[in-house]
Amino acid sequence: MTVKLTTVRAGALTTVQDAGRPGHAHLGVPRSGALDAPAMRLANRLLGNEPGAAVLETTLTGCALRPDRAVTVVVGGAPCPVTVDGRPAAWGGPVRVPAGAVLEVGTVTAGVRAYVAVAGGIAVDPVLGSRSADLLSGLGPAPLRDGDVLPVGTPGARAAAPAAAPWPAPPAELVLPVRPGPRADWFTPAALRAFTSAAYRVSAQSNRIGLRTEGPALTRAKEGELPSEGMVLGAVQVPPDGRPVVFLHDHPTTGGYPVIAVVAERALAAAAQAAAGTPLRFTLG
Repeated sequence: MTVKLTTVRAGALTTVQDAGRPGHAHLGVPRSGALDAPAMRLANRLLGNEPGAAVLETTLTGCALRPDRAVTVVVGGAPCPVTVDGRPAAWGGPVRVPAGAVLEVGTVTAGVRAYVAVAGGIAVDPVLGSRSADLLSGLGPAPLRDGDVLPVGTPGARAAAPAAAPWPAPPAELVLPVRPGPRADWFTPAALRAFTSAAYRVSAQSNRIGLRTEGPALTRAKEGELPSEGMVLGAVQVPPDGRPVVFLHDHPTTGGYPVIAVVAERALAAAAQAAAGTPLRFTLG
């Protein structure tokens, strides 16, 4: 029988995410997928799931779930308290949740996004090859609401990783390595220097579409707007207010604001865990 998880508390924003749906930008479909992909993969490894099996991605306040049959879960990513029927349980390692018990994933103590992996993976229907929720296009399952029921797949035969695993700490300072973008020449020399030398902060307005920043406005050398052009994951777009925005997994596939730089994809997992107010620097490299 298929295990079903009932959402007791959906939290601020909890979505189903997997490795995403790359390869559809020509259709206007973003990549989507887990923002902290290494955390998703590690949680799945600890359960013997495929690395890209669908998990739940929570935002700040966690969630609460009740399985109708016993399941094994791992809660990782941003550190947070974990309980089963009110009793403390392990964060970052496998936890057995009996049938009818409530798994409570609490508010993060650092970072932004926790990941809840279940042995067998979350088995909602895939769309364009992925089970990920895409908040920009609306593809995939909607964000969880109280009372929603999720199916769980059948655990596979893969060997689980050892229970002790190194989970990266959320960044106290976010350092994003960049390469010059296709429209760097749209900015003054002073703006280009400020971009890689000034102190920024992560804005509370950040979301799965983009990491917004607070700090010095970047002055353009050219006026006007561009025709819409293709946008890639990690593109640093500069809207009219002059504050850089780093495009994350639900970003639009086209845009008309100039791209001053592109962030290396390896750095985006840390960006996913950078809380509002985190100091931020852009560095060439």
